[in-house]
Formats: sequence, C-alpha cells, structure tokens
Amino acid sequence: MKPITVTDDNFDQEVLQAEGKVLVDMWAPWCGPCRMMAPVVDEIAAEYEGTLKVCKLDVDENPETAARYGVMSIPTLLVFENGQVVNKLIGFRPKRDILAEIGV
Repeated sequence: MKPITVTDDNFDQEVLQAEGKVLVDMWAPWCGPCRMMAPVVDEIAAEYEGTLKVCKLDVDENPETAARYGVMSIPTLLVFENGQVVNKLIGFRPKRDILAEIGV
C-alpha cells in the first residue's frame, strides 16, 4: 500500500484520530533528501500495512500543519500514537534506523 496523502484539512481525521501508530513524512517536492527518503517511506508503508499507517504531507501546500508541529527542516518524520507525537526524526535516515525509532 502507498502512503496516504494528508493535508491541513484531513490531518486530524487521518492522523490524530487514527488507532495505533502513524508515521507522517513531512516533505516538499524540491527537497533532495525528501526525494531520497520517498522510496524508503514507500517500502515501510508496503511492508507494515495493517500494523503502521503511513502518511505524507507536503509542507509547502499545508503550512498550518507543518507550523503546528514546529517543522523547520525537511524531511521530518513524525511518529504519532493515539494522537500524540511520540518521536520526531529530522533529515534522511536509513530504513533500519527509522524502523528502530518507530518500534514496529
């Protein structure tokens, strides 16, 4: 399964009201490290379907949500559990590091 695209309008419903863990990739199309991270996030979404909800949010198109969570650098990965941020990863990370931080 591919990551779900979230926006300022549906973020609360898709992420904050979701059960279990949610990984949100905060990115922008012009960001080189974000483009490097995209296939890694796609792999995680496919491999952990049913265990981990994976979402992507374009920070340029959705500045309210990015500001709400203090996203100053991208890529930023936010891990939510029961509507609360439980981890924040900034910059490109290898898949194994992301999985270790998420704890899936």
